[in-house]
Amino acid sequence: MFIDSVKITVKSGNGGRGCQSFYRDKYTRRGIPDGGDGGRGADIIIRADRNLQTLLDYKYNRHFYGKNGDLGSGKNKKGKDAPELIIRVPAGTRIEEIKTECVLGDLLGDQEELAVAKGGKGGLGNQHHMEATDGQPGEEKELLLDLKLIADAGVVGFPNAGKSTLISNISHAHPKIAPYPFTTKFPVLGVVGPGSKGGFVIADIPGLIEGSWSGRGLGDKFLRHIERTKIIVHLIDMSAQEGRDPIEDFKIINNELKNYSREVYTKPQIIAANKMDIAQAKPNLAVFKKIVKKKVYPVSALRKEGLEELIEAIRKKISI
Repeated sequence: MFIDSVKITVKSGNGGRGCQSFYRDKYTRRGIPDGGDGGRGADIIIRADRNLQTLLDYKYNRHFYGKNGDLGSGKNKKGKDAPELIIRVPAGTRIEEIKTECVLGDLLGDQEELAVAKGGKGGLGNQHHMEATDGQPGEEKELLLDLKLIADAGVVGFPNAGKSTLISNISHAHPKIAPYPFTTKFPVLGVVGPGSKGGFVIADIPGLIEGSWSGRGLGDKFLRHIERTKIIVHLIDMSAQEGRDPIEDFKIINNELKNYSREVYTKPQIIAANKMDIAQAKPNLAVFKKIVKKKVYPVSALRKEGLEELIEAIRKKISI
């Protein structure tokens, strides 16, 4: 299951109490204060991990509590600091504090981390010639973890345009493929092997429909995953088998991108005409080129035709 947004509660550890202790022996009539300080409470750290692709682990496990620091002890011994509590999330996760609506950080790179709650300082022991004190309490926060996938290219298009077939034939991804719309219900990442200009990561975005930018068909939740891509691969069903007009489809999807975000709309775009193995696709492509007047890459994802040229075009556009 793909989960890209969850709320969690974190509380860092309390500092350990300082020790109230006096050293005495047969030569010392008055005790000498020797109580050690308490240990520091555990920090809460959120760390990006490139091996994760979903926030599913935190859909039901939503509460994280750091350990308290150990108590101080006699002979000026300081209590042990509590170890950090690490929460691992996919790269591309944004962390926001819900109460203040403040974005604490955006973890984009592997092993990048952010301290979201500092552990409390340990209390002072009476070795400082004062009464021993309690440790400071840890911080407690409610956080929103918001994942936006990181990919070099994102494939967009209407449902059943052949996006999943394309991804499965040019990368190592294995999305569900079936001859009906909305087969893909969540984004899928695939890695295209290195070529003359190196490898890249491509994302299969679930099918968009008219009104996606406003949330229709969960489209806004899908569009957010192309915000961090470098380019967009616009895949069009050129066969028009389902009674659709390729030119109208092209205009609708671009309008959805524009309404969703100007930044997304202005990303470099590669147009791929799919299902060229079907007879009606060739005359449709000729009409499409006359009206759109842009470079179009004809492919048949099913028969693996034209894919090498498309891959090289993607590599070239990404490297610019």
